[in-house]
Amino acid sequence: MKDNRQNPSNETVHALFRQQDVLAKFAELALRSNSLDNILHEACRLVGEALGTDLAKVMELQEDGMTLLVRAGAGWKPGVVGVVKVKADINTSEGYALRSGKPAISADIENETRFKYDDFLLDNGVKALINVPIIGTTNQAAYGILQVDSRTPREFGEADILFLRGYANLLASTVERLRIHSAMQELNETLERRVADRTRSLEKAQQDKDIAEEQLRQSQKVEAIGQLTGGIAHDFNNMLAGIMGNLELLKMRVEAGKTDDLVRYVDGALSVTNRAAALTHRLLAFSRRQTLDPKPVHVNRLVLSMQDLFQRTLGPTTSLRTQLDEDLWTAICDPNQLESALLNLAINSRDAMPAGGLLTIQTSNRDIDVAESTGFPEVAAGKYVQIDINDTGVGMSSQVLGRAVDPFYTTKPLGKGTGLGLSMIYGFVQQSRGYLHIESQPEIGTSVHILLPSYVGKDGDEIEDESVKRPPEFSRALPDRTVLFVDDEESLRNLGSEVLRDLGYTVIVASDAKEALKTLESPRHIDLLVSDVGLPNGMNGRQLADAARVWRPQLKVLFVTGFAENAAVGNGMLEPGMQVMTKPFSMMVFAGKVKDMIDA
Repeated sequence: MKDNRQNPSNETVHALFRQQDVLAKFAELALRSNSLDNILHEACRLVGEALGTDLAKVMELQEDGMTLLVRAGAGWKPGVVGVVKVKADINTSEGYALRSGKPAISADIENETRFKYDDFLLDNGVKALINVPIIGTTNQAAYGILQVDSRTPREFGEADILFLRGYANLLASTVERLRIHSAMQELNETLERRVADRTRSLEKAQQDKDIAEEQLRQSQKVEAIGQLTGGIAHDFNNMLAGIMGNLELLKMRVEAGKTDDLVRYVDGALSVTNRAAALTHRLLAFSRRQTLDPKPVHVNRLVLSMQDLFQRTLGPTTSLRTQLDEDLWTAICDPNQLESALLNLAINSRDAMPAGGLLTIQTSNRDIDVAESTGFPEVAAGKYVQIDINDTGVGMSSQVLGRAVDPFYTTKPLGKGTGLGLSMIYGFVQQSRGYLHIESQPEIGTSVHILLPSYVGKDGDEIEDESVKRPPEFSRALPDRTVLFVDDEESLRNLGSEVLRDLGYTVIVASDAKEALKTLESPRHIDLLVSDVGLPNGMNGRQLADAARVWRPQLKVLFVTGFAENAAVGNGMLEPGMQVMTKPFSMMVFAGKVKDMIDA
């Protein structure tokens, strides 16, 4: 057999193939991996495989420019890689390679006289070595040294040197790519930190803004309370003065025996009392705490029945026009409150048209589907009756429009209004599960749009025509009619029971629910329970009615209240056989309601 060792050219070819294979493997690794430690350690293993040596290492130049750290290696004893540091002096092979940029070769270090060698090399049995600088990019220092070591003396030929220089350059490019990659990662992390810091700063600024806005709103609420105490106190003082004055004159005339024309003073006191009652109703309405009596309402009939009232309210300089949909659906709402709302809007329009103009009241059907309601979160999908009140008045600025429904906010002079009109209407519409929207432009006019839920009833249901009012009169009771009257206010209890007794009713009185339950649990016949909603001692009027219907399921109940939580009357909706009256009310109206409920 032919000895290949005697054929140098054949051995050289094998070495070149081996080196090319290592270059390809390392190039693939360098492109695939982003771990510098992994690449450096694999570079040492592969270069040893390419040159058939025992040891290899990468020495990283430190910031001082004179110290080299053994960053990675293959074949070394423990305690070398990541630990050993050497000085790159001019009299060392490492220092020579760094300064000259050329490979430094020691074929046999025992006979080497140019360089001195670190002890760790001798401890690991190194006999020969070659240092190749891992160059840096333009204006950057070299990364370090690629050193290949052998435990036997050996020569490194031109092919070895060319391979190592190419290998070191590839390693330098890889290190530079990873440096850039690391710098980009660090930059991204820095940017993310800055974005996070900026986001936190903006969130903090928004929180501070929200706090400031909330403080402003609280300040505006305090201002509104000030307007309340001024406007309401002013109006109530005027009303109390009218009531007290009429009653004092009435008393003086009676004491003096002058009984002629006494009705005039009674009528004067009642008129002022009705104004005070209307003001308290407005207060309850804007706070959405008034108790509503929703019914099916023919809105067109209601508007037509109020035409004369509208025209008298508007005066001779303002025209009224109605555009009523002939096929208008029936609405479900409290008709009395709707009348009050429309009258208030007519008054507002009159005040907005001091030189005259045109007021248009228009009705139409509005079917809002899910897609349309999505754009208006306040409005649920469904069928609505729409009422539009349009005037050609002075209009409102955007600032005034933004506060139009705020309670106690008014642009009118002191004493000319309390600022409860629009807020009352808004509260009524919201409590009726409807929607109110206002559009206005200065010098063009204002449009108020009211959407009320349509009535969904059975075919053939009769709907009471609210425009037909029963003439006021005291109606006497049919024989053997009994009323249980419950109220904790003694004066109201005595007054109400006296009126009913005068009309022929048998009246049983109670001051609280506990006392009333004794009668309700007895076998005594009762036609109607009349109860205040706000009763003392732990059980309110609604709870009393619910308990009473356990023993008397068909018992009719009339609630009377001056201030009712929605929950007390079933969130504004009453069960069949239950009705409600809001204090204050006239005894004539009260007696009529009692008779209607008992006779129904």
